[in-house]
Amino acid sequence: MKIERLSQDKIRIFLTFDDLSERGIQKDDMWQEIPRVHELFTEMMDQAYSELGFDATGPLAVEVFALPAQGMVVIVTRGKYDHQQYGSGPDDELPEEVYEMEVTLEHSDSIVYAFSDFEVLIEAAHMLRSNTTDAGKLYHYRGKWILHLEPEEVEEPKLAALIAVLAEFGEGSSVTPAMLEEYGKLVIPEQAIDVICTHLTAALNEA
Repeated sequence: MKIERLSQDKIRIFLTFDDLSERGIQKDDMWQEIPRVHELFTEMMDQAYSELGFDATGPLAVEVFALPAQGMVVIVTRGKYDHQQYGSGPDDELPEEVYEMEVTLEHSDSIVYAFSDFEVLIEAAHMLRSNTTDAGKLYHYRGKWILHLEPEEVEEPKLAALIAVLAEFGEGSSVTPAMLEEYGKLVIPEQAIDVICTHLTAALNEA
C-alpha cells in the first residue's frame, strides 16, 4: 500500500492486488458494502494519518479506480466538519457518522507503467515490439517516464505477455490517465513503442 499527498486535503492510495488478497478482498468487493472493505478503508486512513498527518474526519469524497494490470487507486478528498457540533478538544470523541463518505467507483482498462531510467524503457520497448508496434503514449511525470497503453491497442492473445514484460522492466503506476493528461508532460502522443524503438534508439546511438 502506497500513500502520497496530492494537496492539503487530498491523498492518493495505491493498492496492489496482493494488498487486497492479503486482506481477503477481491477486486469486485470494492464495489460492495462489506465489513472487510470498511476495515481496509479504516486501515488506509490510519496509515494516512501516521505517515502524512492526514486527518480523515469530516465528509470525504472517495474515488476508486480499478486498473486491471496494476491494482486499485483510491483518491480521498477531505471536506470540513462542524467542530462546534462534535467538539474540538483532544478528549472529544468523534461519532462514527463523521466519516461521511461519498464514494465514486470507476473502472479503467488502461495499462500504466513507470520507468525511472530511460534506457530501461528503451530495452522494454524492444521487448514489447513483438506484441505491438502502433500502441502507447509516453508521458513524463514527477521525474519518471510513464508508458500508457489501452488494451484495444493490443491483440488479446498478446496482452498477458505484454503486461509481463512491463512488470519485468517497469513498475505498475497508480497514476490514472486523467492525471497524466492534466499534470504530466506528453512526450510521444501515439505509437510510443515504435517511436522509442526506431527514432529515439537511433538518436541515442548517434549521440
